[in-house]
Amino acid sequence: MATNTFSKLPSPRKKALSSFSLDKRQKFVVSVLLLSALFFSIQLQIGKIGIYIVILLAIMTDLFFYWAMRHDLKENRMISIFILPLFYSLAFGLFYFLIPTRFLFRMIITIIYGFGLYSLFLSQNIFVVAAIRTIALLSGARIVSFVITVLCYLFLVNTVLSLHLFLPTILLLGFATFMLTYHSLWTYALQKTSYRLSLWAGGITLCLVEIASLLLFWPSSPTVLALYITAMLYVFLGLSHVWMEKRLFKNVLWEFTWVGVIAMLFLLIFTSWGK
Repeated sequence: MATNTFSKLPSPRKKALSSFSLDKRQKFVVSVLLLSALFFSIQLQIGKIGIYIVILLAIMTDLFFYWAMRHDLKENRMISIFILPLFYSLAFGLFYFLIPTRFLFRMIITIIYGFGLYSLFLSQNIFVVAAIRTIALLSGARIVSFVITVLCYLFLVNTVLSLHLFLPTILLLGFATFMLTYHSLWTYALQKTSYRLSLWAGGITLCLVEIASLLLFWPSSPTVLALYITAMLYVFLGLSHVWMEKRLFKNVLWEFTWVGVIAMLFLLIFTSWGK
């Protein structure tokens, strides 16, 4: 009897392991710190090596996120949850090459990257939990995810347009648009796979790629063009979200219409008509 009782007691080794185990939020913090350090190190690399580090950073972002969420993902396997973390690090990493090579600018964008990544991890965690049971924070997570999606898209479009190559620009832009659009729509459906969402995302992607194809010949800077295309993504996704929530009222429709009008005026104002 005594032997059975003592055999059930945890060993010192198990106690030591349990004392050093991290909860989910602590894993998020460790992941953000390590990924931010790798992100900051990109400035020390030049040429192809820097591109490879950016790709490594994006892959490691998903790996760290899986490390923190693996227990929850056993109950609900959702591949879509890994889309935005991957593109977040990819967008910031590529945009990193376009900012001034000053320590202050690099430090500021690294801090922004780390803060945004932590917010992104928290929002994706809420989506995983919300797919299993009702959670009150779902609306806030959708807003955070939408803002990060728009920001990622702006960075990616600005970087891709800077290539000044028609076919690679269209292909890369189409792929990024479809993936980010699908993930943003998925946050309102929270389904594992959906043919309907794929068609919906494909339609929005087609519209944005056609707009981008025309703007490639527009006499303006890549930054101005990226802002306009991103504004169009904001309009299309925003209208899609309110439609899925059954809140597409007249006043909401006018709000997004005015965003499109202001974006068009911005594009016309900053167009180099003399060239």
